[in-house]
Amino acid sequence: MTYSALAVSACLLSIVFDYFIMKTRLITKAVFWTSYAIILPFQLLTNWWLTSREIVMYDHETIFGLRIASAPVEDLLFGFALILSVLVLWVSQGRKTS
Repeated sequence: MTYSALAVSACLLSIVFDYFIMKTRLITKAVFWTSYAIILPFQLLTNWWLTSREIVMYDHETIFGLRIASAPVEDLLFGFALILSVLVLWVSQGRKTS
């Protein structure tokens, strides 16, 4: 499985996890998108720093080829999946303790 396929799968699975499994439905809420807008520039900066200095390199046969801030677009998809999943767990855990 390529990095592209893994990133797309992770993104889709995190959305299913949010909307259907945990039923937090964060992707429908402005507070999530505001949080993501705050996190995204730091993700882009980190991705740029790591890839432009060739600390992290990608096999061109395993990615789409589209790059944003020197990093493959797959990194944004994977980052989105991680952020969404963590926030879903955070919100669902908060519901249990309330």
